[in-house]
Amino acid sequence: MLAPPTAGHLNPLQVLARALIALGHQVSIVHVDGIERFVTDPGIATVRLGADGGAALDAYLDLLGRPTGPRGLPRMIAATAGMTARLLDHAPAMLERIGAEAVIADTAEPAGPLIAARLGLPMAASVTGLPLLREEDVPPPFLGWRYRPDAIGRNRNNGGYQVADLLLRPITRVLDERRRGWGLAGEPEPLVWEAQCPRGFDYPRARLPACFSYGGAWRAADEALIDLPRDDRPLVFCSLGTLQGSRRALFHIMSAACAAVGARAVIGHGGGLSAAEEAALPGDPLVHAFWPQAAVLRHCAAAVLHGGFNTVLDALAAGVPIVALPIAFEQPGTAARIAWSGAGRVLSPKGLRAGTLAAVLGAVMHDPGYRRSAARIGAEMARSGGVTAAAARISAALS
Repeated sequence: MLAPPTAGHLNPLQVLARALIALGHQVSIVHVDGIERFVTDPGIATVRLGADGGAALDAYLDLLGRPTGPRGLPRMIAATAGMTARLLDHAPAMLERIGAEAVIADTAEPAGPLIAARLGLPMAASVTGLPLLREEDVPPPFLGWRYRPDAIGRNRNNGGYQVADLLLRPITRVLDERRRGWGLAGEPEPLVWEAQCPRGFDYPRARLPACFSYGGAWRAADEALIDLPRDDRPLVFCSLGTLQGSRRALFHIMSAACAAVGARAVIGHGGGLSAAEEAALPGDPLVHAFWPQAAVLRHCAAAVLHGGFNTVLDALAAGVPIVALPIAFEQPGTAARIAWSGAGRVLSPKGLRAGTLAAVLGAVMHDPGYRRSAARIGAEMARSGGVTAAAARISAALS
């Protein structure tokens, strides 16, 4: 498996890996030193490129925590290009050394298809976030544009893709240099595309590959029930993921908004807040660095999220409506689909006030249409077969 070295991608991928192991495969996740911190399953091998104690990964994750602005975005893209270059330079020899016979390339890491082509290996594509396939009617995933399949929408989308191409030139340059150096005319087509994303959550598409499968969240067996302190207040799950979990002011607004609508916030900050910062949050919230979020969400009336894909899928699987506060990466595109599907509302976190969030949160909690839409998508995911079905299709294709 070749994927970005972040929990958001590696968490679902190791569940997929475990399902493939159950089918008789051996699975290794390959990336820089330090990825083993994210791989908790002892049956999955981690193959590390270099031995710097995880310093490169630490520096990269720090940049991902500050990905916006005129300085943050170029730095993040340059660092991502460096990670891709490291994979291209060192992973082919490592894959030969361990005897790899196939590649599962996550679509968020563009090195995977080139490495498979270099080694002549069959490849499956894993789609752990939004599908990144470009279509003229579908906006770029990093933009929160609504679906508009007309001439105005297509012209707007085309401009967005052109800007994306300019911004991503450092990554494209690395890929083009290796492609020329290796004498590759192209890249192999995946034998199968497997997505966590349910069809009902994506914008309509006209040119999906024939071997593309929508699905549902790749999660381990159902977690044990969780006993939460309860009173007569409804619970609202609040999360900004692991990379953006240090935004103290935003958590303060979320907790205050929950209190304003008579709810109690359940906050997961991913280790981004100190004990003193936890204690200073208003409204008597329940606070931990990490929660078993799928189990917690089953007790919640709503969720306030940054639009991280895995947490959004967990909320939808529980039929929980969402208020999205997208910050970076694919979060604006994910948030736009929350609104398009009817499963929630979207607010900008910039300049956000607790009163504004409280008004929207109250509407999402009390209008049953939002919960019905979330439940509809959750039911689709339940019917998809989830990670078991995805692993079976990958195994059949690679065999």
